[in-house]
Amino acid sequence: MIEIKKKSVIPIYGLMGVWVLYCIFIPLVSLWGFIGLACSGLISYGVLSLIFPGKTTTIDTTEKPQSTGDEKVDTMLSEGAKSIAEMRGLHDKITDDSIKQKINELVSVTDNIFKKLSVEPGVYTQVKRFADFFLPTTVKLLNSYDRFSKSGIEGDNISSTLERISTTLDTTQESYKKFYDSLFEDQALDIETDISVFDTMLKKEGLLDSDFDMKTQ
Repeated sequence: MIEIKKKSVIPIYGLMGVWVLYCIFIPLVSLWGFIGLACSGLISYGVLSLIFPGKTTTIDTTEKPQSTGDEKVDTMLSEGAKSIAEMRGLHDKITDDSIKQKINELVSVTDNIFKKLSVEPGVYTQVKRFADFFLPTTVKLLNSYDRFSKSGIEGDNISSTLERISTTLDTTQESYKKFYDSLFEDQALDIETDISVFDTMLKKEGLLDSDFDMKTQ
């Protein structure tokens, strides 16, 4: 949301009116006459600006997903926009530059995927699988990284966990790009296989263990 302030023109007209009247009744034949002209103009402009401050218009700059007319597609677009917004928020909170760069890449590809859906609702089934697993899992990983990195405690376990999440994000980027590319080839990506590989990888890295809390804040 941004506010745009538009000044009223009344103070300007008032200033001009005061100057006209001043010149009529007080000849500008001395330095004091010009000083009085300037002062009268400034005073009138200041007073009228307080009385007529103008108008403030609020504009909503939040990016809204394009409506397709299909309720289920529009719902997914809305949910996708929320996930993208959450990732951007985490980008601003996380201080590690390498992780911030990875988030930027993920946001860029994710945004392109949902833009593809908005213009080609026919890819809904593929994108739904992506949105149901990859996207929320990625957001959970980023939330976990944010919490662990701000725990204020240094130790091998925390450092190891942060490193595993960072490595997993690299693989996640490649999965996102692979999925996005498949949408343009008009070929259905075997999401079940990718999900299985992704799930196995997360378990192997210890990121889906029962003692690893991946709940969002």
